[in-house]
Amino acid sequence: MQRKRIIHSTTYLYSEPVEFGPHRALLRPREGHDLRIIDTRLTVEPEATIRWLRDVEGNSVAILTFPHKADRLKILAEIDVDVSDDNPIECLIDPQSRLFPFQYPPEEQVELVPYRLPSYPYDGRALHDWLRELYQPGQIVDTFQLLCQLNTHIFHSLQYAARDTPGVQLPHQTLSLRSGSCRDYAVLMMEAVRHWGFAARFVTGYIQMEAGQHGATHAWTEVYLPGAGWRGFDPTNNKLAGAEHISVAVAREQEKAAPLSGSWSGPGHAYQGIEVSVQVVAVD
Repeated sequence: MQRKRIIHSTTYLYSEPVEFGPHRALLRPREGHDLRIIDTRLTVEPEATIRWLRDVEGNSVAILTFPHKADRLKILAEIDVDVSDDNPIECLIDPQSRLFPFQYPPEEQVELVPYRLPSYPYDGRALHDWLRELYQPGQIVDTFQLLCQLNTHIFHSLQYAARDTPGVQLPHQTLSLRSGSCRDYAVLMMEAVRHWGFAARFVTGYIQMEAGQHGATHAWTEVYLPGAGWRGFDPTNNKLAGAEHISVAVAREQEKAAPLSGSWSGPGHAYQGIEVSVQVVAVD
């Protein structure tokens, strides 16, 4: 068990006071057998009314309502968590699913249908062509090895590029540009494994970096494997999601897992920019 502290600060800057609509914040990690929240502190400027709900995926969502105008919006979350390592994936996959292709058990197929449907069906041809060098229809291959090869292939064949603009690139755009951000990588892997028939979902959260480094929120992909459950693959870093990854929200599509979303009203020129800082540090 490892104790970690997450410090996540997001500040939106404006040249004059503007009116903020309700905002939706995904900042609280997903608790479970591998993560337990010890303490959490949420500070919001300007003053806001905060209420919490569980969305359809079971994510903890803070709904922020602002009664007054302001020229900046700052949200600071400080969270202490205990994180444990889980068992190796390949040892847990059901024997009948260790070779691909396989069929999901009948008792799980209905729940998994939404996660197997592509979010970008028109990108199917581009994905099909790109994936042929990893897998040809009719082959029988090791399931875990295939997923790891895809994770590595994305890491080696694309160039990472940080992007502050909202949204993601379509999979065919990422392949054409041969570059993308972590969320572009996550969407590409999610759509690629869905093309093969796997159930997959988008994950947003945090990753522990080197001491003293300030990062941003991170994104990766989870794939459902019979016997092993939802397992994370991080193509940005060519890693399996482990104790250094802290999941905050999962969704079938990345738009529903944005760390912060909302609206504001005011002159079009008022928006000046955004400042984001994330630190994940070990706590003695």
